[in-house]
Amino acid sequence: MSEFPTYEELLSRPFFFCGIGGSGMLPLAQILKGRGASVAGSDRSRDQGRTPEKFAALETQGFALFPQDGSGMTSADQILVASAAVEDTVPEVIRANELGCLRMTRAELLSILFNTSGAGIGIAGTSGKSTVTGMLGWILFAAKNDPTVMNGAVMKNFVSKERPFASAIVGGAGPFVSEVDESDGSIALYRPSVGVLLNVSLDHKSMEELRVLFGDFLERSGVAVINADDTEALALLPRAQKAITFGIDQDKAQIGVVAGSIADGPVRQAATIIDRHDGSEHPLILNMPGRHNLSNALAAIAGAVAAGVPTAAAVAALAGFEGLSRRFNIIGTSDSGITVIDDFGHNPEKCGATLRTLKSHPGRVIAFFQPHGYGPLRQMGHELAETFAHELGPDDITILCDPVYFGGTVDRSIGSERIIELIEEAGGLADHVAARDDCGKLIASMAKSGDRIVVMGARDDTLTEFAKQLLAKL
Repeated sequence: MSEFPTYEELLSRPFFFCGIGGSGMLPLAQILKGRGASVAGSDRSRDQGRTPEKFAALETQGFALFPQDGSGMTSADQILVASAAVEDTVPEVIRANELGCLRMTRAELLSILFNTSGAGIGIAGTSGKSTVTGMLGWILFAAKNDPTVMNGAVMKNFVSKERPFASAIVGGAGPFVSEVDESDGSIALYRPSVGVLLNVSLDHKSMEELRVLFGDFLERSGVAVINADDTEALALLPRAQKAITFGIDQDKAQIGVVAGSIADGPVRQAATIIDRHDGSEHPLILNMPGRHNLSNALAAIAGAVAAGVPTAAAVAALAGFEGLSRRFNIIGTSDSGITVIDDFGHNPEKCGATLRTLKSHPGRVIAFFQPHGYGPLRQMGHELAETFAHELGPDDITILCDPVYFGGTVDRSIGSERIIELIEEAGGLADHVAARDDCGKLIASMAKSGDRIVVMGARDDTLTEFAKQLLAKL
């Protein structure tokens, strides 16, 4: 990291974010601006007219926005923040190279802010990071710890008219809570005071690579918080210098659930949390359904305890947690009794958790899935197909449109049709309709009273609008 400026030097330089509307870029830009830095940016989505309300909100907050044509890069002093995947042919990159500007990835910049905070709390794992980051951020906020929170999703508790896309909280000298990403290996950049490991399962990398990345992460953490219910995560416990474990099933987990106390409903749940450090029990009310969200709550409670918040205060705060956008977000129920849910599910584990939550209550499920790229389909297409085939019943149906594609060079030889074939080979019912709008028409024509329609996918903010349009059609 030595080639990069110090924290103080960073804040004195102007920043330009290429892709400022992205789920990982936007909160980082908000935190930097909140710390007093000058921040401008561009985004291909803005140029294409997608999610105009997001960019209008950014301009209202004082961000200078430019077309993605290089016109925003005007000084050698600017720092260009761009994903490692951004091609050298993008105008901002060309112009930055001409000017001799410093270029940083999102993770490089975030890790400097995180590591210099002195109290970085990193949330790692294949699934559940955004939810746990939001829960833990809310607990620390409720405990008046003045946290800074960097999230990949909008946290409903912090949404306001001025900040409709509240995926970040800009705090003071308190803890710095952030998701840390294993998909690009950048998790190696972080030095957490508290490192939370939720789970280890196939996503963007092989299991062998993930075990090394997550094991190293735990070793670098002052206190490691580990999910004892996840076999792969628990196997990494010896790598931790100091650890707190959590779990629903493991009776030796230090933060756990009293047996028989779980009451799970379609939209909320309750349980009695036990802190086995002292045997104390605490009633939890959580306004989110599903066993995976109970596990997420335990992770947030254990993370808060590691950061010095009393267990009772952490559990009590979660009763006021409103959840995240696109995380089992119920858009509404039609007059005819059809419910539409918007969800970020995009890998086997996330999709499986959402589908299991839906299937734990009666009613047919119509699962619409928009793959978040051609690369991910090649990486985990078989596992995705098995998830839809095995989690859904004979009356349920999976519908896929073509993968997200916003341009660039990518191998598009394997598409959604292949996933449909695999689902059907595994005994599931599935259909491929290339255009998303046509999928919407098909779903509206087949939906009937009592159905739950879940809209799943990542990397495309317009999916929420699609879910709202679907409800309007019904």
